[in-house]
Parts: sequence; C-alpha cells; structure tokens
Amino acid sequence: MFQVEPVQKRGSLSSHVASQLENMLAQGKISVGQKLPTENALCDMFGVSRTVIREAITQLKSLGLVETKRGVGTTVLRNSPAETFYAHAINPTAVEDILHILELRLVVETEACKFAALRRDEADMMRIEGCMNAFHRACAEHRMARKEDYEFHLSIAAASKNPFFLSFYEQFNKNIIPRANIVDSNIDQAASEEYLKRIENEHVAIFEAIRSQDGDAAHAAMHQHLYRAYHLYEKYKKNSSFE
Repeated sequence: MFQVEPVQKRGSLSSHVASQLENMLAQGKISVGQKLPTENALCDMFGVSRTVIREAITQLKSLGLVETKRGVGTTVLRNSPAETFYAHAINPTAVEDILHILELRLVVETEACKFAALRRDEADMMRIEGCMNAFHRACAEHRMARKEDYEFHLSIAAASKNPFFLSFYEQFNKNIIPRANIVDSNIDQAASEEYLKRIENEHVAIFEAIRSQDGDAAHAAMHQHLYRAYHLYEKYKKNSSFE
C-alpha cells in the first residue's frame, strides 16, 4: 500500500487527495496503464469519505491523467497533466486575481450549473446553444472568444432561475474569464487555438448534461472545466511559468 500524508482539514479535502495522487503518478508510483486502488482502498488510505475520493478522481480526469470505466475501474492514462499553455508570461497580480475568481467559481458556478440542468426550459436551451455556437465561430475566426465565453457561462447562470447566481456573474462581466486578464501580446496563437479547442469540447459536455437535465453530470462537467483552468494557473503561480 502507498504511503500518504494526512489530509489537511483546511481547504478542499478532494483537492488535497487529488494533489497527492497526482504526485504519485508523476513519481511513477502508479504506472501508465495501471489502475488506481479501489474507492474503498483510497478511503482507507486517506481517511476520507467516498464523496471526497470521487471528487478527487474527477479532478484527475479533468487533467487527462486517468479515465474511469464502469466495471473496470480507474486507469492511469499519463503521468503528467495534458495541459496546453497559451501565454508566454502573465503578471503575478493577474495570476492571483485569476485564482481567487476561479476558487469562487468552483464553489458557485458548479451549483448554478446543476440548478440550470434541473430548471432549464426550451428558451434557456436555445440561448445556451446559441452562445456555445458563437464561441465556436469566434474560435474558427482565430479570436480569443473572451466575450463569447462569458456569455456562454452567463446563459447558464440565467437558466438556474436564481437571480443571485446571475448577479454574481454579471458583477464581474467578462473579466471573470481568465483570458480577459492576459494581454494579446503575451499570447501564443498556435497554442491558444489548441487550448480553446479543449474549452470548446468542455462546453459541449456541459451543454449536453444540461440538455439531459442531469444535475450531477452538469455539476461534474462544470467542475472539470473550471478545475482544469485552476490547476493551470496554480501551476504557473508555483513555478512562475508554464514550463
């Protein structure tokens, strides 16, 4: 059995577990193609609930490190995150602001997305789909799609039918989108296109979950989308670069 550090009680338990599992993969303690220990075994290892373990696995999946198949378990796909870095340099203050906002969004927007899936009507779905398609067009035109990204997320907040979710989003305007805090001169165009393609795919997964009225799947899809971004900027903060 693997040796693990006691899970800190401050902060997100699932993030602490995910971080330790990610380190195990990076150190080769669990090889590509191998399976992670079962949920019960991980619960015993870390001394946490199954819910915490499932959230931690979701975070690893959002980084492209593992995949889970029913009846098979969770298999390691790679030892380091499949990140795509699109900026040459970011102001340290901007990184702090991005992380603070993403922390808020991970708490608030995942729940808003869940409520949107449960409460949306056909008009909501038309608006969300229209915003998603506008994002696709902006990417096809080689634009950074900051406004279109914001409007996609705003349409989900509106579909939650809770005016406080909507006002939360509106107060930040498009500055809630991380790319809005990065000047164009620091952006690598080729890398940004690959990065935006991943966002496109994540938006589709969120849209499909909302359309299916599956609250849990919508919550998970939004969490995966936001956590991958959080992990990216957290790594930049620690290393002062994306390398």
